[in-house]
This record gives sequence, structure tokens and C-alpha cells, in this order.
Amino acid sequence: MKSIIVGTAGHIDHGKTALVKALTGIDADRLEEEKRRGITIDIGFAHLELPGPSGETLRLGFVDVPGHERFVRNMLAGIGGIDLVLLVIAADESIKPQTREHFDICRLLSVRRGITVLTKSDLVDPETLDVVRLEVADFLRGSFLDPSQSPIIPVSSLAGSGIADLKSTLVRLAADVPARDSTSFARLPIDRVFTMKGFGTVVTGTLVSGTIKKEDELEVFPKRQRVRVRGVQVHGTSAAEASAGQRTALNVAGVTVEEIRRGMSLAPPATLQTTTRLDVELALLKSAKPLKDRARVHFYAYTSETIATVVVHGGNKINPGETALAQLRLAEPMPLLPRDRFILRQFSPVVTIAGGQVLDASPLAKVKPETLRNFLSTLRTGTAEQVLTARIARRGHHGLTIAQAVAETGWRAKSIETTLTAPISRKTIVRVADRFVDAASFSSLLVSLSAAVSEFHKHDPLAPGINKETLHERFDVPGGVYTAALEALAREKKIEMVGELVRLPGRGAEMKTDEAESQKTIEAAFASAGLKVPALKDVLASLKIDRSRAQKIVTLMLRDRLLIKISEDLVFHRDALADLRRRITAEKTKSPKIDVTRFKDMFGITRKYAIPLLEYLDREHVTRRVGDERVIL
Repeated sequence: MKSIIVGTAGHIDHGKTALVKALTGIDADRLEEEKRRGITIDIGFAHLELPGPSGETLRLGFVDVPGHERFVRNMLAGIGGIDLVLLVIAADESIKPQTREHFDICRLLSVRRGITVLTKSDLVDPETLDVVRLEVADFLRGSFLDPSQSPIIPVSSLAGSGIADLKSTLVRLAADVPARDSTSFARLPIDRVFTMKGFGTVVTGTLVSGTIKKEDELEVFPKRQRVRVRGVQVHGTSAAEASAGQRTALNVAGVTVEEIRRGMSLAPPATLQTTTRLDVELALLKSAKPLKDRARVHFYAYTSETIATVVVHGGNKINPGETALAQLRLAEPMPLLPRDRFILRQFSPVVTIAGGQVLDASPLAKVKPETLRNFLSTLRTGTAEQVLTARIARRGHHGLTIAQAVAETGWRAKSIETTLTAPISRKTIVRVADRFVDAASFSSLLVSLSAAVSEFHKHDPLAPGINKETLHERFDVPGGVYTAALEALAREKKIEMVGELVRLPGRGAEMKTDEAESQKTIEAAFASAGLKVPALKDVLASLKIDRSRAQKIVTLMLRDRLLIKISEDLVFHRDALADLRRRITAEKTKSPKIDVTRFKDMFGITRKYAIPLLEYLDREHVTRRVGDERVIL
């Protein structure tokens, strides 16, 4: 069964709700105030099943939107996920202000299909109806509702005339609507939230992609709160699952009606990301005033709305009728993806002025204008492979993880892996640890790492090498990429890794015979002392080499962590401290706490050694001081 969402658009009191009732038999005005006042205030919903041209069943979900200017924000909440539109124009009034604004909104949201319906045709004579038809045809010419491609159908919702013709036209157009992607992850922008007695919290919306089943775990964005689906309804009927393109109601556990509202979205956990910055392609209406850089506007996407600041890329304004690249800086975070459509309304007075599509919901800071333009151009017109490689390349040697790629594109992990098979085989992208990295950026990192090791040896020719962690601190690069880069350099024999040291091949420390003997003497002195270490100055004074060379040897031993300095005066052999940590940890089974006296007795040392050693254990998170005692962690 193919599901199609049909939206109404048009001026107040032009018969949108009556038309939906004539088509479906359902009164979409659900609020008491709507029935009392005779106008639609909020979004209404109805549904209809019709036989398709090939014998299949078409399920049409109708979203009835308000026409009054004051309720355009509600209209926007309902029209974001539609497949085709019914532009409703009353034959006795013709084109009115909200007709124009609703029509502009449909064009800006890139609605591709629709039918123009002349309602209340029974209230005018045939000559008047022909005049209105000509006026409407002229208004629509050149648009997606151009009369040469899209019909204009007169109807009377009360008398029923034209309804059968409208239904058959709906069937023909609905058959041509491409099916929504039910294989991508689910996204449900929420347009209603309420409580049902005996069920709890219920949310509704148009499922724009994916599939939702009973017992699925979902996440509320931007709250990042987990919920469980207790029940699913499609067009008011219980169902095993809801698929993309269907009006969906979910009974959810884990959230109250006070915690969730229209404008939020549901999606699988850890898929979407929220953002307050969007790089977009923006089209300004010809009827609008020039849109200046840094102008504040009202922003609408699906069921969400907020205030945004427009930052024009490469200019100080956008002229009427122009399409330009810009960044929208949102007052509130929103979960949006590339290709999502949006509407902008002027800050004051509030009228529709522009719309467009999101190109990048994860913009990077401080990008050169030309680089940014090229990147956004690729996102706008490039293939899936080109888009992914561009997203990977812009992150340099940081690369892009699968999770980041999913959040940036909205594509499933498997699809991303498949798309990157070709560039990986061509070696333009390399897979490093948990991420994909641009091959040129990775090669540049190798050159920089090799140069840094070489520079280290120039400044410290006596050193056996640079510590891996010290070298890593000089490069802003993820740990997995850094390790892979070192391993690549080692395979190419451009560096050597000895324990925790990195050095150029054959560039170990070159010690003279007496220096090597002195190092052995120093190590033996501290290794044999355990925790009752001698003063470093006394050990150095006993050596046969001068103090300067002796101090250099100690520096190297500290760098290699053969010796560990825990205070200004105390240096210990690493084996002694390792044994200390082991014994303290084992002591936890006897007692979780230890004080200074017990510590001294346990190791047979004086307070001179006990206090610095306990402070060392605190720093290493082996113990934590609580008053006069230590808690063994």
C-alpha cells in the first residue's frame, strides 16, 4: 500500500476543511473553538483509501492547514512533509492574500505536484467561473501548478460536483509520487502531543523517512531523552509499523506531555545531531525587500520554529528574486539534515520572504570563503561519493567516523561504507582505526611527524628519542590516527619505536663508556633502595663524571620514566613505585582506608618519605584524601 501525504493551502474561509470532508467523510476541525468559529485554527488530519491505476491501494493522508494570517505558523507546521498540495481558491472570491503566501510557501518548500481546486463553484455563474479560472491560470503560469501541466478543477463540497473528478486526478498524481525512503533511519517531526486515558503520552506527525515499529527505542531531539514505542497507529488504525509517508501516532513510554512538544523530533538513538548553525541555499522572493547581512528572521522547518540570524556568504545582502549561500544562526538547537527545506519570515511585520534547503548542518569554523563555496557547491550538486569525500577531506587528518558521517548526512552506516568502497580502493581515502581520512591529509601528517622527530634530535642529540605521548601533544590528531601514522612511518623505516620512545633510525642516545657506566650506577642505587631512596645529589656526587653530564643522564632517565620524580627532592625507581601501587591496591581487601601511621609501618619508612608518597598516590588516583585518612580507590 502506497502512502501519500496531501496538504491543503489557501486563504481563510475558502473551503479547505469542507473539501477534505467531502473527499474523506472526516471533519478535520477537531478543536471545539474551530467548530464554534467556523475556521481552522490548528492543523487537522483526515485519510482516504483509493484504488490505484494498477489495482494497488493508495492511502492518502490529508493535512488540513489554517488559512488565517494569524495561523500561518500552524500552516507551516503541517505542510513541511507533504507530497502534493491542493491549492484551494474560492470561486466567489478568487485570489486573496493568504492564497499568495501559501502558494509562495509551497514553492519555497519545493513541493513538486499539486492540483488547483476552485471551491464554491456552485455560488457563481459559468461566466464568472471562467473569468476566475483565467485569472488563476495567469497567476500560476510558470510554476509547478502551471495549468499546462496541472489541472484546475472546479468543485462544490456541498453539492458534491467535481469531487469524483478530483479523486481520479488525485489517484493519477499520487501514482507518480516517488515512494519515500523507508530504508533510511526514521524521522518523525512531532506536530501534536496529548494524553489518552489508559495509554499515556501520544505524539503524532508525518513520518518523513524510515520505519517505526512497536517496542522500538527512539530518542527525542533536541532533548536527547530516550522513549519506548508502546503502540503504533497509522491514520487512526492500530498497525504493526509505520512507514515513510504515513500519518503516524505513537504511544510512547518514558516521557510526559509536559516534557515534549510540537517542534521536537523522534529518531533512533545516536543518529541525529542538533545544531544552531546551518549553511544553506536561500531563495528570496521577488516581492520581498533586500535581505541584509545579520538580519533577524523567523525560521521554520517541519514542525519547528525559532529566531535566526542570516549571515550572507560573500556579500552584505541578498536582493529580491536572488538565490544565495548563507549561514543561519539559530536561537535554539534543531535536529536537521542536508536537503531539509525551510521557510523564513520577516521579523516584523511577520510575512513570508524566503526559503531554501539545508546544505550542511555541521559547518566548521574559520573556513576560507573560496573553500567554503566549493564545498557547499559539492554538497548541492555532487554525487553521494563526492559529498562523502568532501566531508572527509575538510576535516584533514582528523577524518570522519561512521557515527559522524551518519549524523552529517542522515544516511545509514551500511550505505556510507558501500559508497566509500571505490575511493578506498583508489587510495584517495584511507581507513584509519575507527575513521575515514583523506589520503593527502594523512600523507601530510606523516611528513610532519617525521620532521618533528628529526627536529627533536637536532635540539637534543644525546636523547634516545622523544616520548610518544610528548610527540602526540604537539599534534591535534585523534589517538587512533596518530598510532596508525607512527606505524606507517615505522613500516617505511622512517622512524623507530622503542618502548615508549620514537626516534629516527639509528639515532639512539650515544653515550661514552663512562656515561653508560654512570647510568648503571644511578639505576642500581635507586633500584636497590626501594622506597628508602638516597638523595639524588648524593648519588650524583659519587659518580666519576662531571655534574653537568650526570644531570643530563638523569634527565634522560626521567624522560624514559626509568626514574620518577615525585617531589623536588625525592626520585624513585619505577619498579619501586609499581610495587607500592600494587601493595596499596591489595590492602583494600583488608581495609578501604589507610592513615599516615599505618602507611609508615606497612613500608618501614619515615614521615619524610610517607607524606610525598601518599600525595603521589592521590595524584595517580590510587587513593583519595579524606580528612587525615586516605580512601583506597
